Order: sequence, then C-alpha cells, then structure tokens
Amino acid sequence: MKLKKTMVLLASLTLVASLTACGGGNNTANNGANNGTNTPVADNQTNTGSENTGTEGLQPEEGAELLVWESKEEVAFTEEIAKQFEEKYGVKIKIEEVAVPDQVGKITTDGPSGLGADVMVIPHDHLGNAAQSGMILANDEFGEETTKNNTEASIIASTYEGTLYGYPRAVETTALFYNKSLLPEPPKSFDDVIAFAKTFNDPAKKKYALMWETGNMYFNYPFIASTGGYLFGDNGTNKDDMGLANEGAIEGLKVFQSLKEILPINSGDINPDIKRGLFNTGDVAMDINGPWELAGYKEALGDNLAVAPIPTVAGKPAISFSGVKIYVVSSYTKYPNAAKLYSQFASSKEAQLLLNEKIGSIPTNLEALEVDQIKNDPFISGFAEQAKNSQPMPSIPEMSNVWSPVNAALPEIWNNQADPKTAMEKAIQQITDLNNGAAE
Repeated sequence: MKLKKTMVLLASLTLVASLTACGGGNNTANNGANNGTNTPVADNQTNTGSENTGTEGLQPEEGAELLVWESKEEVAFTEEIAKQFEEKYGVKIKIEEVAVPDQVGKITTDGPSGLGADVMVIPHDHLGNAAQSGMILANDEFGEETTKNNTEASIIASTYEGTLYGYPRAVETTALFYNKSLLPEPPKSFDDVIAFAKTFNDPAKKKYALMWETGNMYFNYPFIASTGGYLFGDNGTNKDDMGLANEGAIEGLKVFQSLKEILPINSGDINPDIKRGLFNTGDVAMDINGPWELAGYKEALGDNLAVAPIPTVAGKPAISFSGVKIYVVSSYTKYPNAAKLYSQFASSKEAQLLLNEKIGSIPTNLEALEVDQIKNDPFISGFAEQAKNSQPMPSIPEMSNVWSPVNAALPEIWNNQADPKTAMEKAIQQITDLNNGAAE
C-alpha cells in the first residue's frame, strides 16, 4: 500500500513547526577504553565511579577514556566538544574519523574485538539494525531530559520499538543551493531548470545549470516520492510493501531520466569533490545538497549563496528525505557512564549551536532553535521550507538493504537510459532477496 503520508509528514511537520515558530584519524585501537572488552554491558550496569547513579549525579567511571567516531566533515566540531568535555569531566577523548553511514557496520566487527568506539554518530535509519543486534545501549539516564529538550520528530527518529536509544544532535534534509549572481531567483520546477540550462550550459567548459549526485538514492528520493512512490508501506514499517516501481515512482523517474539532457555526465563521474569545486567557482549554478555543505559554500560564495526548496517534480512539491543524526552508546563500551555523559554533553543546546556554527547544521534542540543564530538565518530557513515536504527515512533494519540495489538501478536509468520500471523492479527483487536472507 502507499506510504501513509499523513502520519509520515506529521513527524516532519513537527520539526518544521519548531523551526518556523522561531522564525577521524587513524584506525588504531582505543587504548584503555575498549581494549579487551568483547562482551556488551547491560543497560543497568552499576556506576563504578560514583554511588549516585541518578541522572544529575551521574559521574564517569574512574580512569575512563573514550573513543568517539566522527565523520571527516564534522571532526572540527568534535575536537572542540571533546576538549570542553575533558575540561569538565577529566575524561580523555580520542577521535577517529569514520563516515557516519559506516559506523554501525564497523562496530559489528570492531565492538567484539575491543577496537570499537564507545560513542558513535549514526543516521537514524541505521538505528533499527543497531538496536535489534544489541550493539547499543538505551538512553536511560538522560531519556526524560532528551525527550523534553528536542523536537518530537527527532525523538521519534531516536526511538526503536518503544525504546529511546539516541541523543539527537541535528536534522538534515536536502534543498537547492543556488548562486544568486547567476540566477537571481530559484527555479520553481525542473522545467524552469531545463529552460535556464539552455542559456547557461557549456559542457565543453564544464559549465552546467545543475549538478547533483545522480547515482545516490538519498539525493534522488524526490524523483521517487514526489509523484507517489515510496520505500516501505505502513509508515515505512512494512518490508513486504515496496513502492519503488509503482506508477507514481515511474512518473518521477522519467523526469529524473530526462535531466540527462542538461547534465550529460555519467553518475560515476559526479562526486562531492568535483561538484563542490564547480559550484564554488560558479561553473555550476545549482546543487541539490544538504546543510553539511553550507559552511564551505558560504565561504566560497558569500552573499551570492542562497537556499531554496527543491524544484517541483511533474508539478508536485518535491519530497526529500529527512534524517536525524544521533549519538548512540556502544554496548561494548567499558565506560557506559562516561559514554552516556559525553553523548548528552555533545548533543546539548550549546553543542548544537556550535555544530551549526561549524558546518551549518539544523538543531533539534528546542531552545537552540529559538536563538537568533538560528531563527534569523536565511539558509536554515530555506532548509526548513523544504522540510515541510520531507519524509523521515524508515528505520527498520531492512532499510540497510535498500541502498545498494537502488544505487545500482539509478545509474542504469541515468547512464544507459534503461527503462525505469524494469530497473526498479530488479532492485525490488534484490531488496526482497536480501530481506529474506537476513531473516533466515
């Protein structure tokens, strides 16, 4: 059945209401933190550093040291937060660069061997896998505080089967970055994009009206969902109901396919570094991307940078993915108290404002959303407008089986002009096979 938009959009609109109402290093072992620890700890492990185990009195274990995994793009933020945390609690933090989407997979092997992080940052759609596999601890000590301080949508995203695991720190969706010196007003539709491209494009000089990662489902979800496609039915929970090849999805994917005319580049030849460089120099006028690019784009373009909603697809508002980045505590940690304290500290109002300052992220903390730094920011408000038409990614474990098949189908549709329905039906079969294999 079709994804029930009413319930899904409710979570997204809760986030937007909050927004609009207010306007790693080397792959080395963690010496001392996890070395030798190869069994998960219980959620209710006794605090070994203090007799007071209540939330306000929680203290780190004696001699605690933590390994934190962080993405390359956000490591500067984590270095500052780690410094502040060490000054307050006397706990040394070691930071290792691991891409956010890779962290759950990495803890599967590194956790039991004693080499895994104590604290991870994961996309909320990876939560189901991590929780179901017993790799993370519940957010018990700070659950009430976390729930009170953050948007409802971010709490929903941090919860799996009724248990709060995550400590939300930022919400993300994609939007349209554009260079105002090249086009004063953003296009309303992809027809407008095509019309502008005819006056701007010069492929011989690598000049393009619009560039985005055409082989990545995350950035191309608007071409699936805007016209009625979906991933999983029943609000993203029914693995046996996939709408990737229904009539609506195919309509949107035909729009996607038609854009090859104005971006005659194969998917494999478009990557973040290439696109970033061309946008920064004015050779690409528009980019569909997320808030993690905001700080760099502002530095490069200054007052010429603007953010707007993604153009409409076949006359329908573009529906983008929304995702919440959350801290989670590894169940293999030797120091659960210190890890929980760090997760709470690094996701606080002050921390989220620092993260916004460093990379342009959108906070989930309700008080952070009310400060001038956020509510008067034209870029954040641009993402907020797009968030009105975003859908949270499903967080069931089967979501991890979607990426590879769909990311293989999209280049077939784009590069080879393959029939969208045939390509997506093949992807659905691959996802089904993976789901059934995982269930055996």
